[in-house]
Amino acid sequence: MTTADVLSPNTGGTTMPVKQPKRRIPGWLKGAIWGLLAVGVLAIASYATGVNTLTSTNTAHTALRLALPILLCALGGLWAERAGVINIGLEGMMILGTWGAAWGAYHGGVWAGLISAIVFGALGGLLHAVATVTFNVNHIVSGVAINLLGLGVAKYLANLVFTPLSGNPRQSPPVPKFDTYSATFLSDWLSDLEKMQRVFISDLAGILNGLVTEVAPLTMIAIALVPISYLVLWRTRFGLRLRSCGENPVAAESLGVNVYLHKYVAMIISGGLAGMGGASLVLLAGGADYLENQTNNRGYIGLAAMIFGNWRPGGLLGGAALFGYADGLQLAGGGTAVLALLYGAVILLAVIVAVQLFRRQWIAAALGVFGAALLYAIYWTNDDLPSDLIPYTAHFVTLIVLAVASQRLRPPKADGALYRRGED
Repeated sequence: MTTADVLSPNTGGTTMPVKQPKRRIPGWLKGAIWGLLAVGVLAIASYATGVNTLTSTNTAHTALRLALPILLCALGGLWAERAGVINIGLEGMMILGTWGAAWGAYHGGVWAGLISAIVFGALGGLLHAVATVTFNVNHIVSGVAINLLGLGVAKYLANLVFTPLSGNPRQSPPVPKFDTYSATFLSDWLSDLEKMQRVFISDLAGILNGLVTEVAPLTMIAIALVPISYLVLWRTRFGLRLRSCGENPVAAESLGVNVYLHKYVAMIISGGLAGMGGASLVLLAGGADYLENQTNNRGYIGLAAMIFGNWRPGGLLGGAALFGYADGLQLAGGGTAVLALLYGAVILLAVIVAVQLFRRQWIAAALGVFGAALLYAIYWTNDDLPSDLIPYTAHFVTLIVLAVASQRLRPPKADGALYRRGED
């Protein structure tokens, strides 16, 4: 007998087996497995279609740069919603961050620009907290107002400050960028592996090479914030209290937690992270200086990445990587590369269908077959995609992923609920 036997008082002293708890796979290991699976799918698609752009160093490097603002906004959404505040105003806070980054960097250098972006984003988060926490304004209404206000304030300030400097009210003067660093020895070795054109090995080398080449300090800070957020929110007393405000604020209040304070702190951090996302658009090498409408709805995509990640730091990292990759691929390879990505999606759906058939989930398997057939038909009947649709690749991926992942989502129970101190 593999399980322990104990005496049961309800069965006259007979022995009953006690089931041992199932050993769960650690989250980091699950992420690594999914990452390797994704690389495998891309490798097969690249080999079958002859489009090496899918796993090239340039694509991976571009994807990393474009994933950063999405990742930082997703982290901002995580902090807010774990405290029970829906922050649909991430886009507006991000817009404030882009203006703050350009203004600060122009006058004081890149680090002053980063601090300025965090401050401007945090001010947007503070305003959202005043509206939703203190005055109990509907979270969606307040978030939409923050987005409109952020756009209007940035436009006004750009016209007031940047027009005398650049002669253009929609653009800042040139601002300094973060220096970049490369792991030279590792990069050279990975470049040699990539040139060998071996299935999976060269593909993995190309992706890794893009992640260690010309990396900015802001990039390293943003990636480090993922495990830091996990440790603070899930491994500290402060994090436990903050998450209790998003699950059951009344119970948290009864245990002595200052719910208002924790919601305010969460919203200020949320806005600061969104501001950092705006700074990544302005201060990273390869990006533009401040431009009007520069964020291009990345705040909303960051919110979608957080939802895709099921309100967990590791999950939203995967979502940001996916959306950033889709955006970077269309820039690096155009319509041909996006078509090749559709071929990879067909392969992935085939794997999912096989798993669903094994589990006897017939409806899910049928839907997977239909989706795979539709994507393959698009791939087979087109040599290229219309140029007008290519820039919206990340947006289409966002909609598809959220539709597929909606069945397994579990938001905080009191997310978006109105709360007044002393009320049940």
